[in-house]
Amino acid sequence: MPFPRIHCDLRLGPGAQFALAPEAAQHVGKALRLKAGDVITVFDGRGGEYEATIQRIDRERVDVKVGSWRDAEVESGLEVGLVHGLPEADKMDWIIQKSVELGAGWIQPIVCDRSVVRLSAERAAKREAHWRRVAIAACEQSGRNRIPEVRPTLAFQAWLVQRPGIECWMLTPGAAPLAQRPRPAGPFELLIGPEGGLSERERDLALLQGSVPVALGPRVLRTETAPLAALAAINALWGDFSAR
Repeated sequence: MPFPRIHCDLRLGPGAQFALAPEAAQHVGKALRLKAGDVITVFDGRGGEYEATIQRIDRERVDVKVGSWRDAEVESGLEVGLVHGLPEADKMDWIIQKSVELGAGWIQPIVCDRSVVRLSAERAAKREAHWRRVAIAACEQSGRNRIPEVRPTLAFQAWLVQRPGIECWMLTPGAAPLAQRPRPAGPFELLIGPEGGLSERERDLALLQGSVPVALGPRVLRTETAPLAALAAINALWGDFSAR
């Protein structure tokens, strides 16, 4: 059975001794009910991971000692990012969690014409910090040792101006099937709208910027379903699920 995995926001090395962050300590001590002498896996997001032994558990504090490094790597061979229109309620938590599990390399939240949620700068910063914690927890669960970047929320047009010069596939009902695309030669992005999809104005602007419309079959998927279906299809065609 694999050891529990904990991300540590510091540079790790064999022999290092330190106290886990409070949230991680609570998870290890109270949720998992581990004890002194138990072994966990720790990683710092730079690749690879370490075996660590719990030295002491005392109320809210858990002290660990880092052991040997393991060259474990489960990153996808495809560099794909998710650009997603801000959805309602807590749907973004689900989208980020599952996209990280499916190998997304970065997540870019955007505010679209049909986005119901509008965040002030202060609220956006708090949500982004929360989403980064969601991404970290997804890495701990799924075995990833590199934390995908959750980028600051941008307005749609601000994203268009700032986006890197890489391929972008825009999910669009009625477009040619995603499976007809050739295997991406380098990093690329998936562009997905919020509830109701991208507006006609946004689709036109994205097309002018070179985005390629693709579809996921004849049915219209929910905003929280579409990225997971697209990432799973991409993995099946060219990535982790493929026998090629």
